Formats: sequence, structure tokens, C-alpha cells
Amino acid sequence: MSERVPAVVVLTTTDSETAAKELAAGAVEARLGACAQVLGPITSVFRWEGAVQTEPEWRVEIKTAADRVEPLTAHLRERHSYDVPEIVATPLTGGSAEYLSWVVDETR
Repeated sequence: MSERVPAVVVLTTTDSETAAKELAAGAVEARLGACAQVLGPITSVFRWEGAVQTEPEWRVEIKTAADRVEPLTAHLRERHSYDVPEIVATPLTGGSAEYLSWVVDETR
């Protein structure tokens, strides 16, 4: 894996399994992510418009190269149904060198 292009996990959540699968597939098809997993349903508790909400959601975890986070974030925002979608990126600080190299290669 290139020392200059580390891998990152980008997370988002959405309100249905179908929407989650579409976000995951769209990111991989656009080469903005090497792979994505859909997990759920999960229960999310959050404050929205002044009230605490409890809702089922599906989480999408997308593995990508650090230099693809900005275009992936823009891609997710354009396709997301939420007014303020959760989009967070967490750098990967270790793992299988072969896998992390594959993540970077698949986003080229």
C-alpha cells in the first residue's frame, strides 16, 4: 500500500435497506469505495428539530482511499434522502497490507 494514500472507512446511515444498498452500490460502481457493507437494522437515537427521535436505520460502511473521501462525501450527499446525512470518515491505522493496498487500487 502506498504510504501517501492510506485507507479510510466512511460511514453513513439511512432509513431503509434499499436506500443503504443503493448508496453502497453507487459508491463502489463510481470507484469511490472499494467495497461496502450494509448493516441493520440498527436503532438510532438522536435529536432532530428539538425532539429526541428513536428510529430504525441501516448503516453503510465504505472502505476507500483517503484521497477519495471528499468526492465520496459529495457523492453521498447528492444521493442521500436526509437533509443532514451522517457522513464520517475514520482513518485505518493498521490491518492487512494486502487488503489495504487492494482498497486503494480499487478506487483508482
